Amino acid sequence: LFSQSYFDETSKEEAEIRSLADNLYRRVNWQWAQNNYPLISLGWYPDKGFINYDWVGYNEGMLVYILALGSPTHSVNKDAWDKWVDHYQDDWGGRGEYEHLTFAPMFGHQYSHIWIDFRAIQDEYMKEKESDYFINSTKATYAQRQYAIANPAKWAAYGDNIWGITASDGPGNFQKVYRGTRRNFRSYSARGVAINHSFDDGTLAPTALAGSLPFAPEIVIPALQATYSQYGEHLYTKYGFLDAYNPSFNYPVIPESGKIIPNVGWIGEDYIGIDQGPILAMAENFRSELIWKIMQKNPYIQKGLKKAGFAGGWLEKITP
Repeated sequence: LFSQSYFDETSKEEAEIRSLADNLYRRVNWQWAQNNYPLISLGWYPDKGFINYDWVGYNEGMLVYILALGSPTHSVNKDAWDKWVDHYQDDWGGRGEYEHLTFAPMFGHQYSHIWIDFRAIQDEYMKEKESDYFINSTKATYAQRQYAIANPAKWAAYGDNIWGITASDGPGNFQKVYRGTRRNFRSYSARGVAINHSFDDGTLAPTALAGSLPFAPEIVIPALQATYSQYGEHLYTKYGFLDAYNPSFNYPVIPESGKIIPNVGWIGEDYIGIDQGPILAMAENFRSELIWKIMQKNPYIQKGLKKAGFAGGWLEKITP
């Protein structure tokens, strides 16, 4: 859909791009995916059928419902969005100025925002909360930093400029004694902190920072600079930041991935597309708002947002 709206000239090539994008989107049967009506299933296997989970509660699946609502061929009804939102009640929390709709890994506060500008547009839920999803992600960003400053597990290096937890690689599935207590470490895992689920094994991911750049540049930029300054020799290579690192993991073991550098800790050696992608895309949104502005033009995105009940902001300026 981004390509459909970006390539807007009259040439044969760009017309073909628009047509291909449109055909792909029209083919998606969202209604078929409502195995547990009105929710949309998390997945399906050819040999097993639908899995036992649905997209529900606040997470990166927000974009799934907006796409499903905006479909010109197999759209879902508003009750799908309402059911999705019904599960928010278990996710709202936090303290004081950082009270917000929580989701543990930072990617849940980033992925839908890569494509949609949620600033000043509200659905019924956020209107009642006197907030919006962009403000919510900003609070989530600040809450992660505040957690690192408090550092309840006493992990190495955590502080006002070294923070950022999300789904990422890790040193491996180990149980090790750290500061006198036995701790669980993981390989790839959805790390994060929230009121209903938390897991933190000292592993930090640059994508948790850079993918939040538009939300809170005043704290993200210093954190990126500090990460580069302190760990860049090992963590920043040909394609920028590697996926993750763990300053607390300094054990004489062979990690499941990455490497142990004495007095530095565990350093991942991979680039994972779904973790690296938000770095590039959100840097561009911060720099020029390119993706947001292009997607604002897309009629399917407009329809999906309005059908979900969003109003205000740039949506009010769109010609029906």
